[in-house]
Amino acid sequence: MSSLAPAGEPILSADSITDALRDLILNGELGIGVQLKQQALAERFGVSRIPVREALKRLQAEGLIEHRPHQGSIVASQSVQDLIEALDIRIGLETRALRLAIPLMQPSDHLAAKNILARYDGSESPQEWADLNLKFHMTLYRPCGRAKLLKMIEESVRGIGRHLRAMQSYKVGRKTPQAEHNLILKACIAKDITLAVDLLEKHIEHTQVALQS
Repeated sequence: MSSLAPAGEPILSADSITDALRDLILNGELGIGVQLKQQALAERFGVSRIPVREALKRLQAEGLIEHRPHQGSIVASQSVQDLIEALDIRIGLETRALRLAIPLMQPSDHLAAKNILARYDGSESPQEWADLNLKFHMTLYRPCGRAKLLKMIEESVRGIGRHLRAMQSYKVGRKTPQAEHNLILKACIAKDITLAVDLLEKHIEHTQVALQS
């Protein structure tokens, strides 16, 4: 990523800056505790402080940064208990979305989910596992048509994804989550709402257990 917007190209929007900063945080380039100064970021992206300020607010809502007195915005850290509680919230949001989505799913949704799982099987990158995991789940939830609910789920997942990635790689790996994904998808295809929701809840609870092990 260049430090300034290239000459002749549109000034970056708050959306673009949010995406860029999120990527830098999630890939570890901006580590936990790093101070994010608005003026420095504005100069880096070649914009005023206004879109930077908006981007920081969005990332704070996602849990990726926090505001501290006398320090301003810094890249957030989260305790195990924080992550467990965040996963409790995910259970509530995601099971609701899945329950609403299953009756509205089309064969194209099932095929899209299968294709994501095939890519998951072929990947050796924990970072890619996290990205594909989110894509898989959002593919299942999207038919519910509840835009605000979907946005809350995505922000919640992204907000804790950075902290869970190492655990997913070294404690959980790929085999068990992938087996659970396949069972959830099978229940969705069968339109067995009760089973699919139960499997999803247990799927997220397994991550909570792994965090405490």
